[in-house]
Amino acid sequence: MTDATLDQARQSIAVGSKSFSMASRFLPPGMHDDCVMLYAWCRHADDMIDGQEAGFSAGAAHDPAARLRELRDLTHRALRGEASAPVYAGLARVMAARAIPHRHVDELLDGFAMDVDGRVYNGLNDLLDYCYHVAGVVGVMMARIMGVRDESVLDRASDLGLAFQLTNVARDVIDDARIGRTYLPRDLLASQGIAAVDPDDLSQRPALHRVALHLLDQAEIYYRSADAGIAALPRRPALAIAAARNIYRQIGVKLRDQGPDAWNGRLTTTRGEKLRLAAQAAAGTVLSPRRRVSAVPRDGLYRRP
Repeated sequence: MTDATLDQARQSIAVGSKSFSMASRFLPPGMHDDCVMLYAWCRHADDMIDGQEAGFSAGAAHDPAARLRELRDLTHRALRGEASAPVYAGLARVMAARAIPHRHVDELLDGFAMDVDGRVYNGLNDLLDYCYHVAGVVGVMMARIMGVRDESVLDRASDLGLAFQLTNVARDVIDDARIGRTYLPRDLLASQGIAAVDPDDLSQRPALHRVALHLLDQAEIYYRSADAGIAALPRRPALAIAAARNIYRQIGVKLRDQGPDAWNGRLTTTRGEKLRLAAQAAAGTVLSPRRRVSAVPRDGLYRRP
């Protein structure tokens, strides 16, 4: 691995995901580097599909399907030892070093395909399937970097990814609608008398907020389930993941508290809030004299493929 590979990954995360950047600092060095390189590829892939990444073929610039084909090709080549750029070289190294099954990368790519194909989400189960493919599987891969092989703990890692994505969907209702995407399940929208989300129709906002609150309620179920997995990790990885959990969850807390007006701007957490939430995570992990793995059942929760 060249320094350029890791340096580029670090720069990508520092710019594109301040929450992950802060939380990941608590990881041991080698584990941190591998998590950063994996996350950098995930970020790059997401940007590439959305047309936000420079340097790719002009023919694919305005064609998400073409971008996805190119992304699949470059990724599969890298996993065969033919990396074309540092971000792909980093992914290939992590996958090999941590014995992560290649099918997980394909599951994430299939999640991007759901966006490209304009998948319609009729009910919560449809949305949870999407959440797994774009976030839950990332949790599984991160957990494998941390040495997890127990399938029950990997389930909890997936649950945390689902909670993160449900929170993101609730936060981004209006922004997503502006680019023609609706992740809110149709049945929930129909229950509020909404056939289609109009980002400029302020009269819809109270009803949309009620739908968002339903998703946040679901996210809480998955956050609680994920706590059992965090407790099963060694202390430093547990601190990093608990910090990320607290920081991401705070977005949902703010959305609840601010009501529909929360969508008038971009919901974020300040650096001070991140530090406070990380300190709370430390109290329950590295500073806790006794850590107990909770027996929270997973009955009725999403089952990953």
